[in-house]
Amino acid sequence: MTEETADAAAGPPGEAAPVPEKPPLSLLLEAVLSVGSDLELRAMLQQTVDTATELTGARCGALGVLDPERGTIGELYTAGLDDAEGQRTGPFPFRCPCPFPDGCPEPSPREDAADGVPPGHPPRRSVLGAPIRVHDQDFGTLCLTGKHSGGFTDSDAVVLRALASQAGIAIANARLYEAARQRERWIEGAAAVTTALLTGGSAADALMTVAEGARALADATAGVILQPNEAGGMEIVTASTLDDPAGIVGTAIEPGSAVLTQLLGGEPVFIEDSATDPRMTTHVRSRFGPSMMLPLQSGGRLIGTLALPRRRGDRPYTAVDRLLATQFASQAALALVLADAGHDREQLAVYEDRDRIARDLHDLVVQRLFATEMMLESTRRRAAAPETDELLGRAVDELDSTIQEVRTAIFALQQPPAEAPATFRGRVLRETGGAAVLLGFPPSVHFTGAVDALVRDPVDRQLLAALRGALAAAHRRAGVSAIDVEVDATAELPDGRAAVRLTVADDGREEDGSRPSPVIWRAPL
Repeated sequence: MTEETADAAAGPPGEAAPVPEKPPLSLLLEAVLSVGSDLELRAMLQQTVDTATELTGARCGALGVLDPERGTIGELYTAGLDDAEGQRTGPFPFRCPCPFPDGCPEPSPREDAADGVPPGHPPRRSVLGAPIRVHDQDFGTLCLTGKHSGGFTDSDAVVLRALASQAGIAIANARLYEAARQRERWIEGAAAVTTALLTGGSAADALMTVAEGARALADATAGVILQPNEAGGMEIVTASTLDDPAGIVGTAIEPGSAVLTQLLGGEPVFIEDSATDPRMTTHVRSRFGPSMMLPLQSGGRLIGTLALPRRRGDRPYTAVDRLLATQFASQAALALVLADAGHDREQLAVYEDRDRIARDLHDLVVQRLFATEMMLESTRRRAAAPETDELLGRAVDELDSTIQEVRTAIFALQQPPAEAPATFRGRVLRETGGAAVLLGFPPSVHFTGAVDALVRDPVDRQLLAALRGALAAAHRRAGVSAIDVEVDATAELPDGRAAVRLTVADDGREEDGSRPSPVIWRAPL
């Protein structure tokens, strides 16, 4: 090519040379390769429907994922629908939106497909659909509609068939990857909870550790522990929730309930919608949707029940979720039994040590003091000078008082040790210590002012609730490696009143990549 020909092909000066369009085969190969490039299942499914819509020139597309347990569409991924159209597709779960009466055995265009279209769906004059199969099992349906330039062609059907086939392979790989990651998270979480339980702490702390760990692993809105009560039912004794926990703790399942019968028999209970299931009778059921209720049982001993409800409208628990949560509950129950046994051993060791000290005081110290008192009393009787007699009398009185005090101490040592009341500072450290189990690192905690003396009920409970919410929000963010917690009892409100201020800051990232703002909570003292 001569310089003149090259200049002519490049176009007028200052303008870029036209880029030749890629042939359809090249576009298809590029799309097929890109569909399998992401192992994250939801991202890959969204990419599949986006790619199919773009390559065929469809106005909108939908990929419905079948729920094999219910025979309905459990998840729907769309492209080209605005917010209003997306809302009109209806709540989950719903039947497959494909307009073909018998599904989509083969990719094929269909004109005038008004029959079978869900109410409120955007109008469409042509529809193209293809099933997605994973290892000869139906996974879902990929549907396209509203082609911009007339109806769908056989070439569009070929494109959709290729994408559906590649999507099936990619879905199988993504499922294996996601299942492996999910199992890894549950195993790591169970190990962390077990470690936290076996390192000591009170029974209430142990139950909260199990509830918080399970809630985070199951992506539930709450983690709840129920234990049998004197009335023969079960009562909520611990609740870890991202929402307002008011009214949850203390809620009881009455005797005779069908759910209670299963739980007391050691059987798990799985609920599709807590608000509408007739087996659920508590007043808090209206807050929740899908739920799992798992017995905490070890060696034939029922410790309680772990309940993991999600919000209404959230996705239901899968069979894998149920299996992993059930295994977690079994391991947590064993860890609770071991922790309780360890606590009993520690208490026994304390009692034995106290008994030994009491015996030593009685057999050695008291006897020696008593002998010394007798010697001084005998010396006083033989003393002639009044001053000496007075001095020895005071010494005898002091020894007698000492003997009485030692005997009182011996009596106190023989009594069960009372648990020291937890200070506010200690409760803050307990909350951050529990969060360290899930975070993988301990948050940095700073106190300013006399927090134990100034922060009282109900401000202390409100501050602890705000702290739990801030730590949970930080745990959900990506890239968090450090969290700073500051409690300042010397702060002031804008009107000059004394206040306590809680500040929680972390180094994570929001979904848009920005740094999160610190959480600041104030309350008057």
